[in-house]
Amino acid sequence: MTIDNAKVLEQLKSEFSDAIVDDVDFRGDLTIIVSLEKLHDIMLYLHDDKTLHYDLLSDVVGIDKLPREPRFEVAYVLHSMDDFRRLLVKVMVSVDVEVPTVTDIWRSADWPEREVFDLLGISFSGHPDLRRILMWDDFDGHPLRKDFPLKGKDFDEKWDPDTIQVL
Repeated sequence: MTIDNAKVLEQLKSEFSDAIVDDVDFRGDLTIIVSLEKLHDIMLYLHDDKTLHYDLLSDVVGIDKLPREPRFEVAYVLHSMDDFRRLLVKVMVSVDVEVPTVTDIWRSADWPEREVFDLLGISFSGHPDLRRILMWDDFDGHPLRKDFPLKGKDFDEKWDPDTIQVL
């Protein structure tokens, strides 16, 4: 049985009326913006509810919206393999505010959360291994932030591969 976006939204609003900040249904894709405080509860509900059953998290994406406040968006791309529905869940995050991890719900969130942490500096509380994944440990800054210099911070220094510690 296929459930349409209107019913998904209705069920979510009946369960979390105070936590759904906004919603957009555009060309068949439903996006909901949720409060940070209820993010983990909503994600757990989306995964565990037998009607909704979003059993696959395919990506976690961070977006820098500078100069808007809150500055960052974290977007989760969920799929239900029962009937191939897709749902985008977004949360707005200020600088230095931690987002609860969803790795306890979907193990597939592990590396995308680390990527968002590495490239944008958004921390995920409760993450099992939150460390840089693309940049080296001593790298200064977060390259996907809009205020990061386009040429990089050390563009005039010679790169020496012997100084990089490989774990």
